[in-house]
Amino acid sequence: MREMRIGIDRMAFATTNEYVDLVELAKERGVDPNKFTIGIGQDQQAVVPPTQDIVTLGAAAAQKLLTPDLAKNISTVIVATESGIDNSKASAIYIKQLLGLNDFTRTVEMKEACYSATAGIQFAKGLVALNPQETVLVIAADIARYGLNTPGEVTQGAGAVAMLISSNPHLLSLEDTTVAYSQDIMDFWRPLYATEALVDGKYSTNVYIDFFLQTFNRYQQLTGRGLEDFAALTFHMPFTKMGKKGLEGLLGDRNDETANHLRDELTASQLFSRKVGNLYTGSLYLSLMSLLQNSKDLTAGSRIGLFSYGSGAEGEFYTGILEEGYQKYMNDVAQELANRQQVSVAQYEKMFNSQLGMNDKDIEFDDANDHSPFILKGQKNHQRIYQIK
Repeated sequence: MREMRIGIDRMAFATTNEYVDLVELAKERGVDPNKFTIGIGQDQQAVVPPTQDIVTLGAAAAQKLLTPDLAKNISTVIVATESGIDNSKASAIYIKQLLGLNDFTRTVEMKEACYSATAGIQFAKGLVALNPQETVLVIAADIARYGLNTPGEVTQGAGAVAMLISSNPHLLSLEDTTVAYSQDIMDFWRPLYATEALVDGKYSTNVYIDFFLQTFNRYQQLTGRGLEDFAALTFHMPFTKMGKKGLEGLLGDRNDETANHLRDELTASQLFSRKVGNLYTGSLYLSLMSLLQNSKDLTAGSRIGLFSYGSGAEGEFYTGILEEGYQKYMNDVAQELANRQQVSVAQYEKMFNSQLGMNDKDIEFDDANDHSPFILKGQKNHQRIYQIK
């Protein structure tokens, strides 16, 4: 009898309908476009209208993977974010309501910078192990903001990845060995009084690489596995060059077949992030979807390594095995990205400055141009008003 497998049953991604071209942004900022497209490794960036936030994006991603039968088995909704909309009430409650899920559902929100979706998946795995008939909905939803005309502007972005964690998954079965590593480090943070993050970029990059090497080397010690045992490695990608720095930190000057294969697979995992930008909690999982939808070499039984990182700082390395027919259990991200609308730099700046943010006044947004399934209509009596379109 085959041992019960637990993992990702299906995945879906959602972002906004608008994007800004980073070559245009570079020209407007008086910067060589190659600094953005090659130096950082980004081509486009999701732009967030005031009618969208982590609740609407998270609900939109989840809606793409749910059927009535799947929804009935959801016992828990976990939202991982560092773009919380309330210091008390979990965004998961709003999302559960918008999706029409049963009231007998556990709803929580988790935080640890860009890492917490991985913790959510590990906790969900434990819940399913105790109750194999149940499914846990894990949503990584974020809006990355650093401010207009700042060094971090090029590493902004927005979107959500929704995942169903279940027994006998159709997409990726999670293996048992996982290595988590944390230290008290101030490489990136956002105080309660700030809507934009504070970051020490060069320091954060060095910490990221160190945490990857710490967790991967420990994983090797525990399992005896080497690089040749992996079909691909995926990374948290606040910008795509970061994943490359992580992989090259491990490979060094290796130029053999295994090393070059992992470099090719990394390129496949970067394609979607190049067009969306930084998803914070969702970045690793968008890179996983990009790998699965763009790689030419993956097959059922392939082992995928995942490195999750969150500033502050926490890292985790874990692995999964691809299931037969995994391609059928994701939405078509490339097609959806192709259907977005490009906005000018001036339009992007206007939208950036129109977010609800810390505004404590009653406000109603014009949603005529937002054709998303879920809308942030505004705020009244200090309460956010959501609408299903």
